[in-house]
Amino acid sequence: MGLTIHYSGIFDKDASLTAFIGEVKDIAMTFNWPHKIFEETFPSRAFDDRYDDKIYGACFTPPDCETVWLSFLSNRRLSCPSNLTFYGKSDDDDEKKYLYMLSVKTQFAGVEVHKFVIHLLKYLKQKYFSEFNVHDEGEYWETANEKLLDENFKRYTELLNSFRSALETYPLREGETFESYFERLHKYVNDNFRQSG
Repeated sequence: MGLTIHYSGIFDKDASLTAFIGEVKDIAMTFNWPHKIFEETFPSRAFDDRYDDKIYGACFTPPDCETVWLSFLSNRRLSCPSNLTFYGKSDDDDEKKYLYMLSVKTQFAGVEVHKFVIHLLKYLKQKYFSEFNVHDEGEYWETANEKLLDENFKRYTELLNSFRSALETYPLREGETFESYFERLHKYVNDNFRQSG
């Protein structure tokens, strides 16, 4: 729970993974953010839908933010180590789609980090991707509207505070099932959220 950026994409076959990694590494080092470099060269057969068990590209982690995965499978599609572990060998088409879905929660990092990540993704999209899709819960990707982004951050913060308050105010009753408990919590959070919005 918390404001999140969801993204997916395919690295352009004519772009340089080495240059891409260099730019991501420079950004992380400039801000002194923890980062990791994975494989730096795609295999020569990286244009089909199959993939090996390696991760290519890089990632970095801004303060109070989830890791920003700019990493790929050998078929040049965005993914990350945990997605490869959980969904890489799945034969279920519904599960398989999660292999290529990435997200980064920026809720606790704040508006400035969120904006930075969005601007970085826009820059990388133009230079390195043949396909790139983003769903920004802050709506900044689509609008570049800072006021709207601030309002969305505030709304998510209120929702989290309401949920925290619900957990403290409404503990599990003796003999109550988890299903009943969560229905009661859900009602409390929704009622409070509507009153504050």
